[in-house]
Amino acid sequence: MGRLSTHVLDTALGKPAAGVKIWLYRVSGNSHKKIAEVVTNSDGRTDGPLLAGDTLKTGTYELVFFAGDYLRASGQSTGDVLFLNEIPIRFGVPDADQHYHVPLLISPFAYSTYRGS
Repeated sequence: MGRLSTHVLDTALGKPAAGVKIWLYRVSGNSHKKIAEVVTNSDGRTDGPLLAGDTLKTGTYELVFFAGDYLRASGQSTGDVLFLNEIPIRFGVPDADQHYHVPLLISPFAYSTYRGS
């Protein structure tokens, strides 16, 4: 059974990023449809998969991580304009029967992602 999951790690503080709001969109051409909205728990993870089973379909998705809100709340960034605020990660799901884990590693001035397990 396929599923989609994520987590967020704060590489500047060396700990999970709790309280990060994440929106998940299904993308088709120029159309974005929001299909999930979650917040990371104390372990920087969501409480369950974002999608699982029949809800995960082959196609293009986009996760939007509201990093700016987290960075302000953690005292790492201030001001009206931040270097990193909303971080979109667009990715494809070529086989809906697999597990896709899309983590985000953040700091106030950098981020990275990869396909995890």
